[in-house]
Amino acid sequence: MSESMTNTNVKSDILVERRGSAGLITLNRPKALNALSLQMLRDLAETLRAWRDDPAVLLVAIRGTNKTGRPGSPESLFGGFCAGGDIRFFHQAALAGDAALEDFFTEEYTLNHLIQTYPKPYIAFMDGVVMGGGMGLCQGKALGAPGGEDEGAGRASPSARAQGAKVRIVTEHTKMAMPETNIGLFPDVGGGYFLSRCPGHVGEYLALTGEVVGADEAIGFGLADIKREAARLPALWDELGSRAFASSAEVDQWIATELIADGGRPDCTTGQIDAYFSLLRVKHIIDALESAQDPWAVRTAAILRKRSPLMLHVALEQIRRARGMNLADDLRMERDMVHHCFHQRPGAGSETVEGIRALAIDKDYKPQWSPARIEDVKPGMADAFFASPWAAGTHPLRDLV
Repeated sequence: MSESMTNTNVKSDILVERRGSAGLITLNRPKALNALSLQMLRDLAETLRAWRDDPAVLLVAIRGTNKTGRPGSPESLFGGFCAGGDIRFFHQAALAGDAALEDFFTEEYTLNHLIQTYPKPYIAFMDGVVMGGGMGLCQGKALGAPGGEDEGAGRASPSARAQGAKVRIVTEHTKMAMPETNIGLFPDVGGGYFLSRCPGHVGEYLALTGEVVGADEAIGFGLADIKREAARLPALWDELGSRAFASSAEVDQWIATELIADGGRPDCTTGQIDAYFSLLRVKHIIDALESAQDPWAVRTAAILRKRSPLMLHVALEQIRRARGMNLADDLRMERDMVHHCFHQRPGAGSETVEGIRALAIDKDYKPQWSPARIEDVKPGMADAFFASPWAAGTHPLRDLV
């Protein structure tokens, strides 16, 4: 890239900075909680590809800005990572038949694949809101053997994880979720892949309910690596840019000793979740929850009753199919699924368009789901979302490996 070693470039709504051997990215759309636009996706992909191929860049870090601070001031940094894709754009583009909507998902999922397979250390400062598409900017190979297909199943040693590590830092302010069923969508951006690698049946639970988890749960579920006090993040960010790394091996060693070594996964008890979310069908899950006496089950059942009944079935099938898939195949599956979300019933008839209308456009919070109840979803309705509209050779993500 043409930037100097300490120059900052403003690209759409991201700030791109080279400091020393570090490439630093700041999502800079705070009034929209750093929601991702198509141009932001393109600028992120261009930047990451350039740094991947630049031998002078030894590590990459990404953060978001805080809408409560003044731009450029210390209090505007951190405090909010990314709330996901720009759902208002989804709504507008779907109603207008704008082809940019298709481009958005193709380019977003390509970016997710680039990040999750990035060959250099990639450190995500996941402070504040980390939801939906924001999760797609954070997940990677940090949790298991590098390059393996079961990254999320266990924890590798610091030395094994250092090369190309994805270090996901959470704080006391982190609010993490994949809330897509609340807008008639499913947990995309590779959600099938990384949620299905959570312990037990946590993936099904998070996918169907869209529940928000904090830092400790995120680490316990394998969706983050280390917790730091939010007040310590600015100093760590500055250290990444000011520290003189002589080689990639030195970066790996620093990550292993300074970031990963003192991290550990908290005890994660999933028995209560597993008892319900391991059941075969959505109807079985909701019946068991509503028959239970404990407050957690009652509350969880009430949450599911508010979600799109159709997309609950789609999301459950997604997670279970993804357990046997590699990342590229999961993203191709999700690209098929999201196409159907907007085209199976086009325009205002789309379950996703209706969900966004109720949540973000009219804000009446009364989506008219179709079917209206979990009991009304017929066999085969969810299956239709998994039929690819493309032949293998023409699939928009055919080149992912």
